[in-house]
Amino acid sequence: MQLFHQGWDQHGNLPGGIRRQCSQTDQGSGALIADLKQRGLLDDTLVVWGGEFGRTAYCQGQMSKDDYGRDHHPRCFSIWMAGGGVKAGQVYGQTDEFGYNIVDNPVHVHDLHATMMHLMGVDHERMTFKFQGRHYRLTDIAGKVVQGVVA
Repeated sequence: MQLFHQGWDQHGNLPGGIRRQCSQTDQGSGALIADLKQRGLLDDTLVVWGGEFGRTAYCQGQMSKDDYGRDHHPRCFSIWMAGGGVKAGQVYGQTDEFGYNIVDNPVHVHDLHATMMHLMGVDHERMTFKFQGRHYRLTDIAGKVVQGVVA
């Protein structure tokens, strides 16, 4: 079986496509976490799962019972993290009732990177490189560790 042979974008055929694609990722993701935990490696391994952006909660294209899609959504998206010092079993952040805007605990990408680096034992403010006379870092001049997700 070839994974993702029809792509991941859900601009059409959402009901069938999302079920098929989740079945291709859910079992493997769950097995990875279970295997790491069984071997005693989950506490030392940070697992991060996410996509490139969120999806709108409303229909894109012609709507029918079996064929509709959702568009790209840059404001809100979900990831999950496990192990490696992450507080287990929680949801952090919240959107409005339409899933369109963040209403509680927003996390900027710089904050996400700072948090992931912190969980891996790296101080994001000290990890810099010089380019064209300026010091740069992954979190730019921003980025704060999101303490609410750290165990």
